[in-house]
Amino acid sequence: MISLSCYILADTYFIARELGANGLAALNLAIPIYSFIFGGGLMLGIGGATKYAIARSQNKVGDANRVYTNTAIIAAFLAAVFFIIGVFFSDVLARAFGADEVVFEMTRIYLRIILLCAPLFILNSVLSSFIRNDGAPVLAMAAMISASFANIAFDYLFIVLLQMGMFGAALATGLAAVVGLVIKLTFFIRKKNNFRLIKCAITRKITLGIFSTGLPTFVTEVSAGAVIVTFNMIILGLQGNIGVAAYGVIANISIVVISIYNGTAGGIQPLISRYYGSGDFKSAKMVLRYALILVTVLSAAFYMVAFFGASQIVAIFNSENNPVLQSLAISGIRIYFIASVFIAFNIIISIYLTSTENPRPAHFISLLRGFVLIIPMAILLSSIGGMTGVWLAFPVTEIITCLLAVGVLRYTRKRAH
Repeated sequence: MISLSCYILADTYFIARELGANGLAALNLAIPIYSFIFGGGLMLGIGGATKYAIARSQNKVGDANRVYTNTAIIAAFLAAVFFIIGVFFSDVLARAFGADEVVFEMTRIYLRIILLCAPLFILNSVLSSFIRNDGAPVLAMAAMISASFANIAFDYLFIVLLQMGMFGAALATGLAAVVGLVIKLTFFIRKKNNFRLIKCAITRKITLGIFSTGLPTFVTEVSAGAVIVTFNMIILGLQGNIGVAAYGVIANISIVVISIYNGTAGGIQPLISRYYGSGDFKSAKMVLRYALILVTVLSAAFYMVAFFGASQIVAIFNSENNPVLQSLAISGIRIYFIASVFIAFNIIISIYLTSTENPRPAHFISLLRGFVLIIPMAILLSSIGGMTGVWLAFPVTEIITCLLAVGVLRYTRKRAH
């Protein structure tokens, strides 16, 4: 998951280096679309793979393959929707995301190429989840890491050497996805897969089960995009494109940090689903406890690095040495990432509830942190405290959600007993 998040981080670094603050602003205006595509792929991947793992643990092979087939068909439809949007509506989308005349063309180009590559991203997400749940997590990880390194190499080739700008950045991301996909396909070539496409109808029950189970993950990802759009609009009014560029640095670091928590969640999901499906509830709770300890340690380590190394981190992306960008981003990093450990708890608790077939409370947590609290909080606090209020909106939202998530988890456990 870290390697997957580095797709955008690599784009950010090379674009900041070659195109400066305007390129950074354009990228941050376009980046929410990646959250929507990736969120859709993860929703289907984790939703379908969770149902698949439970069916397999109960030796229901036919049901498991029906889940995979339904997931694949829905994924193809979703990929087609994003592709069509890329062909016909990338201009409209660039305007809707707040691009002005200065950064419009760069934003539009990046959006179009990413949307046209959406089928690759969605297929990668679905296959990663199923391969991981089919006993081959190392292969899924190797594919993601290889794709990430390929993206860095392609970025350097297209952006730095060939000077292809935003088009090169988006193209590099798309080609890197091809590399990851080729590696995953070796799983099928070597006939290691226990899941396969079969002739069956798309059923309402399976479809709703996939969507319901995967929805919390979808909301988590889409909310990240919605938050970026909302923050961009607010920051454009406060600091213009240079403020959006500063937020771009923070948003991209945030994608990497959240990927660590999503990676942990993706790692515990097959284990919890398997234990839950076989009735071993004690082991499922043990995995949850280990995950919470792990993300607490990781969050503490990250925040220490972010707080004391904020100046050096921002300088990596501030190729023009813009003092306003530097100042805004440093203060933003130190305030924004107070949320780290609370984000982690919210994501882990949500995936635990989803993996134990308790999607409704997981939906509640995801919606609360994704839309219900963060957007009004950003509007309210920015009107009171300007940019400081913008940065504070994120940790305040995650802290409130975390308190409620812990309460929901305890209530769910008591009810189960």
